[in-house]
Amino acid sequence: MTVAVESPKQTVTHKGFILWFTGLSGSGKSTVSMPVARALKEAGCKVEVLDGDIVRTNLSKGLGFSKEDRDTNIRRIGFVGGLLSRNGVIAITAAISPYRETRDDIRAETTNFIEIFVDCPIEECARRDVKGLYAKAYAGEIENFTGVSDPYEPPVNPEIVLSTREELVEESVHKVLTYLVDRGYVSHMP
Repeated sequence: MTVAVESPKQTVTHKGFILWFTGLSGSGKSTVSMPVARALKEAGCKVEVLDGDIVRTNLSKGLGFSKEDRDTNIRRIGFVGGLLSRNGVIAITAAISPYRETRDDIRAETTNFIEIFVDCPIEECARRDVKGLYAKAYAGEIENFTGVSDPYEPPVNPEIVLSTREELVEESVHKVLTYLVDRGYVSHMP
């Protein structure tokens, strides 16, 4: 489905798609996805952000952090993202989504799925952690913490890799937006 959206400044034509940001806690998923969403909205696109923490509060309340519960949470995000994208909306997810098989299942069930691996070493993620979650996980106070006591399976062939330890936020945002224009997902950016 291709949609032409009028903006006060210009017209941007786009089709619905999913930008799936995945990476460890603290890697920069929300930090990069929010300015990407803002830029797309400013360009006249219809955009919805499905942030992992917000979805857990509103759509997946009561789920724990077992593999089964995490898969359920991610599949719910994928289902909502698929509904949005097939109706011409850009769905942006910023969820750890630690298991490759679950992400691959969502890719297979949706169209226009763009996986963005927010690559950041766990040491840097722990250094950035203002909530102290990594310290608690390393101390054994938090069970099933992704990257510490539960695995994170990086994508094998993501469409985009962001190296957030080396790149400025603006560089990562530019990389995503350039990919979208170059591949025809949006006609241009202001």
